[in-house]
Amino acid sequence: MPNPPDLAALIESPLARDREAGSMQRQLHERLKRAILDGGLAPGSRLPGSRALAEALAISRNTVTAAYEHLAAEGYVQPDRQGTRVTELSSPAATTTKRSRKTTGSPATAHRLADIQPRTAFTEPDATFRPGVPALSHFPMAAWRRALDRAIRTASPATLGYGDPLGEPRLRAAIARHLAIARGVRCEPRQVVIAEGAQEAISLCVRLLSNPGETGWIEDPGYRGAKSAMRAGDMHMVPIRVDAEGLHASAEDWQKHPPRLIYTTPSHQYPAGAVLSIARRLALIAEARRHGAWIIEDDYDSEFRHTGEPIGAMQGLVPDAPVLYIGTFSKTMFPSLRLGFLVLPEALLAGVQAPLEEMLRGGHRHEQLAMADFIESGQFGRHLGRMRRLYRDRQQALRLALTRHLKVPHAIDGGYCGLHLTVRLPPRFDDRRIAAEALRHHLAPVALSSFALQPLPADNGLVLGYGNTSAELFEPLVKRLSQLARAAERQGP
Repeated sequence: MPNPPDLAALIESPLARDREAGSMQRQLHERLKRAILDGGLAPGSRLPGSRALAEALAISRNTVTAAYEHLAAEGYVQPDRQGTRVTELSSPAATTTKRSRKTTGSPATAHRLADIQPRTAFTEPDATFRPGVPALSHFPMAAWRRALDRAIRTASPATLGYGDPLGEPRLRAAIARHLAIARGVRCEPRQVVIAEGAQEAISLCVRLLSNPGETGWIEDPGYRGAKSAMRAGDMHMVPIRVDAEGLHASAEDWQKHPPRLIYTTPSHQYPAGAVLSIARRLALIAEARRHGAWIIEDDYDSEFRHTGEPIGAMQGLVPDAPVLYIGTFSKTMFPSLRLGFLVLPEALLAGVQAPLEEMLRGGHRHEQLAMADFIESGQFGRHLGRMRRLYRDRQQALRLALTRHLKVPHAIDGGYCGLHLTVRLPPRFDDRRIAAEALRHHLAPVALSSFALQPLPADNGLVLGYGNTSAELFEPLVKRLSQLARAAERQGP
């Protein structure tokens, strides 16, 4: 029986003899496998005997035998008494024609993914004015390296395992002590759960406490990561407007859209910068209790209060508040550390501990032990003090540069805290166009309107991060922004 044309060409084509092409066995295996997948070797067709193929290709018979055995182990061929035959594949690639690809379309994904697309392009970490990035060049790398060295040197081989799913007990205890002093948070170490940043902590809250279709309140404009977490949990999101006193939930909101979860940034609203007033905090807690809702308090950068003492956490205002407190070391340390934490209310512990231990796997144990050492040794507190002074000076310098050099009508929001300022612009200045053009000049402000689920004309402006941008750059950078803003001005009819 003559060989099929494809098989004849397969045999007549010599194998490469250089190292870069790989071993003879590997080349032959890949050649036969590709011919089977592409349909050149049809199901049921018989491969040449190992001796004949070895002679045709001028290679060792053992090489051919090993390649055939490998194909058989993968299921491409089946040896029998008559030789080696190609297996009948259930859905070979050769059956997928151009016509069928057009009719079947792309593989299906979850519908929710369409709503979780990023609204801004990824920017380089050192791009100026990028919000949320701390002063990386001022981080005490030597002190952190020493903490890591101590953690690795003193740890037992057991720390190479997964560890406690809820986090290293030493770090959880250090965080609980720090939060009690610095943020007024009421908690025991067993209430602290270590997460990979604030984003995972928010996602955990959604997964633990909500069911698909339940309502989640989100600040508007507000943090996009919280929206993504609620969308991924198939929650029904209701945007609640913010004003000069933060989240403004009316009696009508409670009546028409009673929430299961309420996400808020009370100590420094992101991105508008307002502080949630004490009256609204107490009212929010009281109404949440009455409606059986949970509040997610994201305290992402309140350590950096530039005037007076830091605003205390809402979680510690009253005993047994229905508040899940979230914090992160991405702003106080550095983003790639990927360490955050969640403080669970005492009332939730019994119901969520077992699921959490199944959902989480632990890990990053040496980094967690180093972070505990960094806090316990006082290095963390000293670093916060230095950064607080640096960011205070940078915010003052940015305010001055905006006042002097932003030659378009504007208003500055942001309070006196954190790592960013928000500059509101009249609607005729297209904030998204300005932000897109700014990226071409290595500037990374974010359009304020992109933070809103239901943008209003007032939600037009730029969010400017000053944490990782040197103060001496502010004047030329603001001048460039001013030029870009004037170029993006919409002309009247």
